[in-house]
Amino acid sequence: MTLKLFIGNKAYSSWSLRPWLLMRALNIPFSEEVVPLYVEGSREKMLREAPTGKVPVLRDGDLSVWDSLAIVEYLAEVFPDKNIWPRDRKKRARARSLCAEMHSGFQALRQACPTNFRRARRAAPLPLDAAAQADLARIQAIFSQAEGEFLFSDFGAADAFFAPVVTRLDIYALELAPAARAYCDRILALPAFRQWREDARAESWVIEKWENL
Repeated sequence: MTLKLFIGNKAYSSWSLRPWLLMRALNIPFSEEVVPLYVEGSREKMLREAPTGKVPVLRDGDLSVWDSLAIVEYLAEVFPDKNIWPRDRKKRARARSLCAEMHSGFQALRQACPTNFRRARRAAPLPLDAAAQADLARIQAIFSQAEGEFLFSDFGAADAFFAPVVTRLDIYALELAPAARAYCDRILALPAFRQWREDARAESWVIEKWENL
């Protein structure tokens, strides 16, 4: 099996990080191709891989799987020994619910704290409006219920899905309860996560509107 993952700029593409981090952290072999966002020809290239024309896309032979959640589900079927989802049925259902919640929610916090994996950490916490504060409270509640080092003991899909928001909490110096801070620190310390951020800092592409937010 030869898997290839098409991703966007590592500096900005939080959606691309999720399957990339999961595969790297769980030692699932794959090659990667960065397709720069908003560069002439990029959308056309991705339209040849998937009908959405968006990253990420996982190619397995002549099969293309798009959308980060669909990619994770496909990997769970192909690699059942990797514990992508918890073994326990109830925990597996909760993990899927959390991924879906992250996939479609937390819009206020996303807008207040744009993704930029190479941005330096703020010296002081970013002020948040009431909606973003509510998102932050919900995220802290999720992190504070982690079962051991990660959300479901072993690193899995749920952790990969929340990794981009961990970056937001860190870069914007948001105040966290001790349990939530400890969980974030464990994600930030993952060798695969650190590799992603190093790669992001090494990229030459710059999207000014996202650098200046």
